[in-house]
Amino acid sequence: MKKLKTDFKDFDQLKNLSRKSSDFKTIHISIAGQQVSISYFKTLVDGKVLQSNVILALQNRALLSELRQLENIKEWIAIDDLEITDKVEDIQAKLFKGYAIVELDQHDQKCMLVSVGNKEGLRKENNTENEFSVVGPKVGFVEDLDINIRLLRAQINIPNLIVKEITIGSTSKTRVAIIYIDGVTNEQIVQTAEQRLKQIDYDVVFDSSILDQFISDNSSTPFPLFLTTERRDRVVYALISGQVAFISDGSPYFITGPSTLFDFFISPEDYYLPWILGSFFRTIRIFGVIFSLFATSMYIAITTFHYEVIPRDLLEPLISSRKNVPFPPLIEVLFLEITIEFLREAGARLPTKIGQTLGIVGGIIIGTATVQAGLTSHILVIIVAFSALASFATPIYKMSNAIRFLRFPMIVMTAIWGGIGMFIAIGFLLVHITRLTSLGTPYTVPIYPLRVQGFRDSFIRPSFQFINKRFRSLRPHSLIRYIPEPVKRKKNDFDDE
Repeated sequence: MKKLKTDFKDFDQLKNLSRKSSDFKTIHISIAGQQVSISYFKTLVDGKVLQSNVILALQNRALLSELRQLENIKEWIAIDDLEITDKVEDIQAKLFKGYAIVELDQHDQKCMLVSVGNKEGLRKENNTENEFSVVGPKVGFVEDLDINIRLLRAQINIPNLIVKEITIGSTSKTRVAIIYIDGVTNEQIVQTAEQRLKQIDYDVVFDSSILDQFISDNSSTPFPLFLTTERRDRVVYALISGQVAFISDGSPYFITGPSTLFDFFISPEDYYLPWILGSFFRTIRIFGVIFSLFATSMYIAITTFHYEVIPRDLLEPLISSRKNVPFPPLIEVLFLEITIEFLREAGARLPTKIGQTLGIVGGIIIGTATVQAGLTSHILVIIVAFSALASFATPIYKMSNAIRFLRFPMIVMTAIWGGIGMFIAIGFLLVHITRLTSLGTPYTVPIYPLRVQGFRDSFIRPSFQFINKRFRSLRPHSLIRYIPEPVKRKKNDFDDE
């Protein structure tokens, strides 16, 4: 497969590809018997400037002036940044920077570029509140659909970025944008997503997350089958990888898919750090999720059924910690786990400063009081606290909720059959996730079905020279993202004087 073609030598090819996007508009004005065409992306231009300085200026001259060439139009428009050119590469670059294309003759390659870009419109603070990262950009999306599309076009400056708008909601008539890169994303994925979205019959679309539930391959699973994000860099990475994204007007969250299980444990910050550090933190994140899922279940299995696996040095502290506890380990664990969930939910619903105070003070007070009252053991408090901390390591909130939920059936199964029950629960879990699909793509790829090449950016984050290809599981039309070349490092020799 070849690399994606993003440069065009023919102006007509550029216009034909741009017309696939719903936000590409063309206006025709008749002046002195000749037709003038104005083409632009409405999400990139300032509508007031375009209307007052370009369209009205041309309409006022429609009957009073004689039009022979583009230079006449240049005298009528009161904008400094004007350029007449026939170079397609310049036209393409300026078109995606907020310029309008003015054509006098559609068969003429020469056109005039008018700067009408939208310089404002973004709110001052559109940071990523729920997906914060220390390193890297912090640009998030807002509740306006046109602004969100402009944010994407500011990062992906190619006509291959296609935006299709549809209307969903019998009462709300909400605009929904389907976004993908032509020449990269497989048409079957786009058609499947578009077909499922058009089949939605609902009255009011409040958020993109509602659409996520309607088009999911399996609505009876706690696992999220689509990645929900408010970060621009995460959506851009999904698009260039061959995925499709969609968002509803009034929502700051994009939905991207097809998604795999590993997508929910990858943080954009992994790519902004050296690959050794990125791999280390990703491994810690995956280990934290596994620990959070099985820690309390293993405590129940060991203290109830499998005393023999406890080391002798740890057995005495464990006995002394549990000798005053009147409840079996199941009740003890459920009490602490539900208490943690109460604190988490209360902290999330209260104002930020009050919620943080409640989480810290409430955790300390309740934990200390329950141990002193003999309701739980010291060791279990430590395990539950570590388990709660590990669950926060998941970058995506929906996957964190799924892990929190799955701990409870795991606890019940372990309390009934001990270690055997835990392995039975793991078996059911593995069978369930291997049967899941996202827009028809296996959820557990590259583990199942086995794709050896897909492991290059799964458990670890390798160097950029090894992740220059897209995942074959998405069946992209262009497999190569970029061609890495060895950097020639020049060594400076310092002579001692």
